[in-house]
Amino acid sequence: MSNKKRKKIEARLSSIHGNGVFATEAIRKGERIVRYKGKVRTHEDVDDVYGDDDEDGHTFLFTLNDDYVIDANVDGNIARWINHSCNPNCESEVEEHDGKNRKKDKVYIHAIRNIKPGEELTYNYGIVLDEPYTAKLKKLWACKCGSKNCTGTMLQPKD
Repeated sequence: MSNKKRKKIEARLSSIHGNGVFATEAIRKGERIVRYKGKVRTHEDVDDVYGDDDEDGHTFLFTLNDDYVIDANVDGNIARWINHSCNPNCESEVEEHDGKNRKKDKVYIHAIRNIKPGEELTYNYGIVLDEPYTAKLKKLWACKCGSKNCTGTMLQPKD
């Protein structure tokens, strides 16, 4: 028997948005489900590569820390398909590298409650933008999670 941990998730079409990630088996509260992978880039590099693109409210960029971003457009894995929800069943967690190399920090997605087979995995993206939140931006970052407490946008209140 192999020591390799069996994946309890699969990607398929989602009613929330495009592709989603779904549990194929029960997942326990607190269980680490998947690492969010992709090319680790500086914020400046990401701005150079994507800065002129018109935003469409769809991103595979995950802020790792003050210095780096994970770009799941390059070498990304199944975690990039996990959708946002205002009532999530998962959350992201940054695991800081033991040394001082912030480029080696990692992001994991873990369950914040028990998840049933067939249920879609979601987490709150926690998107906070520097510019003022206009109606246009809120529409661009519209949330379609369908939960009772849906705010209608993936943008989070500013501190």
